[in-house]
Amino acid sequence: MLIGVPKEIKNHEYRVGLTPASVGELCAGGHSVLIETLAGAGIGASDEAYRTAGGVIVDTAAEVFARAELIVKVKEPQAAERALLRGGQILFTYLHLAPDPEQARDLIASGAICIAYETVTAADGSLPLLAPMSEVAGRMSVQAGAHCLETAQGGRGILLSGVPGVAPARVAILGGGMVGSGAALIAAGMGADVTVLDRSPTVLRRLAAQFGARVKTVHANQASITQAVHAADLVIGAVLVPGAAAPKLITRTMLAGMQAGSVIVDVAIDQGGCCETSHATTHASPTYIVDGIVHYCVANMPGAVARTATDALNAATLPFVITLADKGWQTALRDDVHLRNGLNVCAGKVTCAEVAAALSHAYVPAEQLIG
Repeated sequence: MLIGVPKEIKNHEYRVGLTPASVGELCAGGHSVLIETLAGAGIGASDEAYRTAGGVIVDTAAEVFARAELIVKVKEPQAAERALLRGGQILFTYLHLAPDPEQARDLIASGAICIAYETVTAADGSLPLLAPMSEVAGRMSVQAGAHCLETAQGGRGILLSGVPGVAPARVAILGGGMVGSGAALIAAGMGADVTVLDRSPTVLRRLAAQFGARVKTVHANQASITQAVHAADLVIGAVLVPGAAAPKLITRTMLAGMQAGSVIVDVAIDQGGCCETSHATTHASPTYIVDGIVHYCVANMPGAVARTATDALNAATLPFVITLADKGWQTALRDDVHLRNGLNVCAGKVTCAEVAAALSHAYVPAEQLIG
């Protein structure tokens, strides 16, 4: 199969769909890989490194899209990229369609086969292609929040760890999954006063066993969330409903009960955000203030640590890329229900029930389209 890797064009996105090592694996398997020039510059991977691995460097994204049968990316295709997609072409990347009706319309119109990293599943019900970036984003959320708490950033002027004689910052984490666990690990390690809220007793027991007395665990309901948000200096939104829009757990009314200069880091922003006042921001302009509360809502947080994030992502995605290239998309999806769960849009139809519900589109089960 002819595989294409365009350079990412989302604001301050430095990751790349395939590393030179991944390209080498695919070429050794008999496949061909086109890479847009400088696609790997953000991770320090030169065009020559890709050539050495067996890849072919081309000058433009247009050529990659025009020639490749399978496009491997990191972030959702931007409008200019969506215009280059064609019917029957396979797109394998993060999509996060539930809060993005414009992207969904374009992908439907393209006729492409669009497989989303974030809804590919594993036998235990986990999301193996979302997990590595959730781990990165969870850890990053604390350092981003700590920076935003600085006075110069509009924050309360609080050091996350405190100092002897001065209490540390209070951190409330909404959701105890991959993002929440990663955030708790870093926040507790920095000495913050950490509380994690989740609806699942199983998750709360896991966190209690992992962190012991270093992290408080609380069952999440409207009252406990309100109390935790009002008490916190830093709130990290780490909730996820796979494929669907994030629930709005933090209402605008709740902001009035927070201390001015408190910070919300909404990691759920890729799925629309879990705060009513959240809207996506970029690394170039990451924050804004509503009712005195600093909001950090960067939609591609791991892009700021591109080398770590790309290596972690490729370790998870490469086996699936190889399967798609070896078998073709129809056989690959027929053989693997977990990869099939990643199919969001196919030949003009929405094949993810959660996306269809969020965007009021008709839902067509993937099984009807793969033969």
